[in-house]
Amino acid sequence: MIEINIAKDFTTEPGARTYDDGPYSGQEFYDLLLEPKFAEAIKRQVKLKIILDGTEGFASSFLNEAFIRLGDKYGSDVVWNNIILISEEIPKYITKVKESIYEKRK
Repeated sequence: MIEINIAKDFTTEPGARTYDDGPYSGQEFYDLLLEPKFAEAIKRQVKLKIILDGTEGFASSFLNEAFIRLGDKYGSDVVWNNIILISEEIPKYITKVKESIYEKRK
């Protein structure tokens, strides 16, 4: 298993949607950690565990941007079936991530 702990590996203060919105955006998280680690997990045929706990919270646009990109690139079912999400502090983040994975860009 490969793991990303957003608070430890990226930031405790996630930003908004894109680079233009400021530091630690969902787009930056996708580019620097999420997509490369997911690609590695797929290549190694292991799951990617993503720990959402430990941050100051997430703007819905952060989660949406990162995970909609992943779903668009790899396919929603492939992504959903190859990740493990941990959010004991705010479980609704798991639902938001799943919705984002299955959302299609317009």
